Amino acid sequence: MPTVAELLAGVRERCMALPGVTEGVTHGAPTWYVRRRSFAKFVDPAEHRLEERSVAFWAAAPPGARLELPAADPEVFFEPRFGGSDWIGMRLDVRPDGPDWDEVREILTDAHRQR
Repeated sequence: MPTVAELLAGVRERCMALPGVTEGVTHGAPTWYVRRRSFAKFVDPAEHRLEERSVAFWAAAPPGARLELPAADPEVFFEPRFGGSDWIGMRLDVRPDGPDWDEVREILTDAHRQR
């Protein structure tokens, strides 16, 4: 299993590869923006007091994804507590070999497009 630092580096790499992206910190967590609108946030439960206990990211999602993805794979996807009704959460630390980085890229690319 990758470390939290490796998971953050993987999410950061994929976010920063998208056009026009900047990184900042909101509520103590790395957050990525396009045109001043956030589209993804990294969540480390060791750093935040959240109900979610997995290392994850939250991302803007296309219509329907918030319901479809958790229904298809509830171990990996969830409805985040924050971010609004159009955001999705993806757990990064539930698969023994780490996340499917192609799937992470796809979710983040969709989030970027939403903003």
